[in-house]
Amino acid sequence: MTVYLKLIWAYLKIGLFGFGGGYAMLALIEREVVAPGWITKQMFTDIVAISQMTPGPIGINSATYIGYVVTGSVLGSIITTLTVTLPSFLLVLYASHYIRRHRESTVIKGIFAGLRPVVIGLIASAALLLMNKQNFPDYTISIAICAASFCLVYFTKIHPIFIICLAGLVGLIVY
Repeated sequence: MTVYLKLIWAYLKIGLFGFGGGYAMLALIEREVVAPGWITKQMFTDIVAISQMTPGPIGINSATYIGYVVTGSVLGSIITTLTVTLPSFLLVLYASHYIRRHRESTVIKGIFAGLRPVVIGLIASAALLLMNKQNFPDYTISIAICAASFCLVYFTKIHPIFIICLAGLVGLIVY
């Protein structure tokens, strides 16, 4: 039973302080689940990859999977999923009511203007977190694939999904 309580506490913190979406909360998720030894760093990067491929938010998908892996039960998945979403749900419910009433306030506008750079920083930290040897054995090739993909998306009319598949195929061949 204590593992369930520990998961609830960990995902309550993640749900309360994970601003900016799943990518922004990846560093917090890693600290809460890898540090206690529930999963390995390699397993964490695999979970992130799987969560990116499945429909739904990455934070919720990873919570569901980690809850199952740690407890070995569907109950663990349900608990972590509900625990990570409940704080956000309650905060958004309350905040939307308040923001709707004070929509034109300069304070509210200032708060949102201040949050934008923070969210960008959190997403950038997630990118740096995932730039490890498990994901990028050779940085030079990975950066070249990234740069080529960016150029193809930005300068051509090729559909981004095709470029993602092409980049995956190049990565499969190279690695």
